[in-house]
Amino acid sequence: MSKDDDYPSELRAYIVGIGSALTLSVAPFACVAWHVVPRLTLLWIIAIAAVLQIVAHFAFFLHIDLSKSKRDDLQLILFSSLIVLLMVGGTIWIISNQYARMM
Repeated sequence: MSKDDDYPSELRAYIVGIGSALTLSVAPFACVAWHVVPRLTLLWIIAIAAVLQIVAHFAFFLHIDLSKSKRDDLQLILFSSLIVLLMVGGTIWIISNQYARMM
């Protein structure tokens, strides 16, 4: 398969990716702007749209899926995210604990 044969399918994937990313961005903004759902439901919509947007970016733009060749990249990204989450969460926990002790 030559490089020219792969171009239309790759372009189609990028177009689907940008369409899904725009949809997943505009939908929560519209819900916030037009006050169409209650606050708790709105928070759930924003959270689900954010997770789906991460999945869409991984799949369409970073070309990371569950295939055997890409699994190492996905594990590296998830492990790095876990480390950053632990560091940020631990920092917030320590700072809030220190604030509580000072008051």
